[in-house]
Amino acid sequence: MQNDAKTISESFLNFYNSLIEQLPGIGMGLVIVVLGSLIAKWIGQFASRRISARTNDPLMSKFLGQAIKYVLIIFAIMIALRAAGLGGIATAILTAAGASALVLGFAFKDIGENFIAGVILAFNRPFDVDDTVEIGSNFGKVKNLEFRYTKLKTFDGKDVYIPNSDVLTKPVTNYTEDGFFRWDFIIGIAYEDNIEGAKKTIMDTLRKEPNVIEDLDHQNFVIEDQLATSTVNLKVYFWVDTKDFRRMALVTKGNVVRNVKEALEQNGYYLPADIQEIKLYGGEKGFPIRIEKSDISSAENQTKDTP
Repeated sequence: MQNDAKTISESFLNFYNSLIEQLPGIGMGLVIVVLGSLIAKWIGQFASRRISARTNDPLMSKFLGQAIKYVLIIFAIMIALRAAGLGGIATAILTAAGASALVLGFAFKDIGENFIAGVILAFNRPFDVDDTVEIGSNFGKVKNLEFRYTKLKTFDGKDVYIPNSDVLTKPVTNYTEDGFFRWDFIIGIAYEDNIEGAKKTIMDTLRKEPNVIEDLDHQNFVIEDQLATSTVNLKVYFWVDTKDFRRMALVTKGNVVRNVKEALEQNGYYLPADIQEIKLYGGEKGFPIRIEKSDISSAENQTKDTP
């Protein structure tokens, strides 16, 4: 019993002496980790600013700045372990990381896919920051590109985080890339109205709207779309600016619809509602409505009371 206690005491004393001997190295390692993290953060921010200034691409510059920062932090941790006399641990970590890379690859398959997709998107992607895009069922403005996801801000205020692998593999519709979008709507005129005159009135109204765009590459026009029950339907196509897609583009469409309607009415065009045709089938028995005696008496009394 005494021998066991002596052995434990000696082991603890040896550990204590070893720890005291390694304290300077451990302290140096902690200093290296702290300074390395601060330097890595500064270098990452500096690299991000320089890349942004050269490329005018805030998404790529921020992504690469973060990548540089994390690589430098890992490098500082390895140096700190060696400075603390724990080089064996650093070597073991690297060896284990290499040996377990295959296992981790399967275990964190989605994370790896999203990270690689993020790297690809940093250099080659179909959008920039503040572009209006549609990715799958998500519609909004691009706000950020991170290692694992792309952040969208929807127009009703939601923050949507889409995995980068989805961004890379799913169709992406960019409404802002060239700055133009074509709206259309249908308006019906009466059959007796002059179609060419109505089309001219609509085109004149489009040219008066300051936010409607028309040039050689973006032509506005009106076509006969359908012979409906009670109207000749005209389809109006016009171009708008999409830098402020959801608000200004929608306001412009509303202005155009209202102004076209008022211009046609002012020029004598009738905009009829759909005519509903009702057919009553009674055969030889005549009109299939039965009038009760109480209804006849009530009608006679109303006639007498009327002066």
